[in-house]
Amino acid sequence: MPATPENALIPGVFLRPAAAAGAAAAPAQRHRRIGFPGLLALGALAVWLGLRLALLAHVDAVELDARALLLAFAKGAWFDLATLCFLVAPLLLLSAALPNRLRARRAVHALRWAALWIALAALLFGALAEITFWREFSTRFNFIAIDYLIYTTEVIGNIRESYPVGALLAGIAVLATLTLWLARRHLRFDDAPHSGRRRAALLSFALLLPFSSAKLADVGQMEGSGNAYADELSGNGLFSLAAAMRRNELDYDRFYRTLTAERADALLAGLGTGFAPRPAHESAHAPAPLKPLPAPFLRRPKNVVLISVESLSAEFLGVHGSRKGLTPNLDRLAAGGMMFDRVFATGTRTVRGLEALSIGTPPIPGQAVVRRPGNEHLSTLGEQLAHQGFTSLFHYGGYGYFDNMNAYFGANDYKVVDRTDLPAGSVVFENVWGVADESLFDGTLRELDAAAQEHKPFFAHVMTTSNHRPFTYPDGRIDIPSPGGRDGAVKYTDYAIGRFIEAARGKPWFDDTLFVITADHCASVAGKTRLPVAKYRIPLILYGPALLRHDVNPRMASQIDIPPTLLHVLGLKGRGDFLGASLFDPAASARPERAFISNYQALGYYKNDVLTVLLPRRKVEAWRVARDTLETTPTEPDPQLVEEAVAYYQSAARALKQGRLHSAYHEEEK
Repeated sequence: MPATPENALIPGVFLRPAAAAGAAAAPAQRHRRIGFPGLLALGALAVWLGLRLALLAHVDAVELDARALLLAFAKGAWFDLATLCFLVAPLLLLSAALPNRLRARRAVHALRWAALWIALAALLFGALAEITFWREFSTRFNFIAIDYLIYTTEVIGNIRESYPVGALLAGIAVLATLTLWLARRHLRFDDAPHSGRRRAALLSFALLLPFSSAKLADVGQMEGSGNAYADELSGNGLFSLAAAMRRNELDYDRFYRTLTAERADALLAGLGTGFAPRPAHESAHAPAPLKPLPAPFLRRPKNVVLISVESLSAEFLGVHGSRKGLTPNLDRLAAGGMMFDRVFATGTRTVRGLEALSIGTPPIPGQAVVRRPGNEHLSTLGEQLAHQGFTSLFHYGGYGYFDNMNAYFGANDYKVVDRTDLPAGSVVFENVWGVADESLFDGTLRELDAAAQEHKPFFAHVMTTSNHRPFTYPDGRIDIPSPGGRDGAVKYTDYAIGRFIEAARGKPWFDDTLFVITADHCASVAGKTRLPVAKYRIPLILYGPALLRHDVNPRMASQIDIPPTLLHVLGLKGRGDFLGASLFDPAASARPERAFISNYQALGYYKNDVLTVLLPRRKVEAWRVARDTLETTPTEPDPQLVEEAVAYYQSAARALKQGRLHSAYHEEEK
């Protein structure tokens, strides 16, 4: 049979007239014949186009101009077709292998429709999952989505508590059924016998399509529009997810710009980081030379409680300009303590915050150190303090197996306490992510009382959970009923922190304790650029009314500066084991300010009002940052800033790989 326009491209895939099927069709039959792969392809393209429009509805219209929008949908079509090449390939193989005697069987047709219903329902479910992921991260699926597949209890529980899952699944089933009912009114599956030539063509296309897609399409092609929203809209979730599986771990030296080790060490020395191998003659157990007490302090604290609050963006606090009244307790603590006005989180997930607050290192591309193998006995803040006479605690309101937290902190000399260690009667409320913050803090008080009775100083790192979707909390605590969305969760967490501080105020150890309140990361990282600086700004409050005077410090700082700062305040050694620098170091204060912000691939270095971004394939971008609004505009990279950025990130990555982040105490004890 000569090729027709309908079947000229891929035999058995695209539409062809019913008469061409070789059957003597009745005059009333006007159904078109189509191959199963072709009908699946049409359904997938329709779902992905609808998904792209739905994601666009979650983007502020002012964030995208017409050019960026057109480019997003044009590239989106490219990625959708590239993804289809992989989806239809096994179906083409199956079609080529199916014997002709089975092709027209009624049972085979029924199986085709059933399989198509399952495939369409799966595509719709995937689109719904992408919408929820976009609402949280403003990106297509990436390696975070892969992590979430591991922790199904928390993730599925979070979805069940946040959304009407039953109604949504029923809606998917109804939509898939209605779509196929309409399709059956106009279409029939092609069941014409396959010739040997057609089977060879199907087999060829089954091999050629995925090979061509792998060679021609790359997730990096999403970039280049100049607008992060447009870049993400252009992607395909399945394509991005597959790319994330391949790129979950990124070797810095292989993918990013590098310097010689000597040049990097020289730059870091000039930038004031004390990060260097310990001199051979110096023992880790030798007493530290006592540094002068930082100016704001009246005396040194004996104990430290570090509270990292889930998703606490600076913009939520009244002291940072919010007029919503969500943080009366934190505002009061800031007014009575020391507030740092320009502090930036290193990343977008809890593990990045825990990494920065424990080992004080810039974020390494790919997985956070908390989740990597070989992360035991590092020079963490808790391990350093444990070897200098402290009781070190990590207290988490959820299940600590999530993101490897229990294993990481337990292997670094912290005593780990999670929700499984709390007495059943002490938990007033819990959801899938963890116990209510007030129950977490009640447990923290019990642990601190026990540590104080041992007549040892204590360091406690407390990680909250309530400010997380599904945003549920106990009734009657605040004036926003649960679930209260983000505003309600922020206000409840503020209530719980205020309640904790007031309860601690009556303890004999209170006057000797410094309370440090910060965030693990911000609530959202959505923005026009890959690394929107304003979306990384977090609070940092030091509170101890008997220890330090009220002050507002406008100096820019990074999360990685908090561990060496606390060692400085305590008068203990170990600051040289961190790539961060004490915020009270006079020498550091004389140098230009800098901060580090990143996602899992883009590594940002913010200094001199310029954000320098290191990217895979050894690319570099630069953005001019407005000091008042933190808005960014493209600019040319500064060679000096590029070298400094490379020195920090390269040194952090190599230090982990080479074992230089391991504790000197542990090395001596071996």
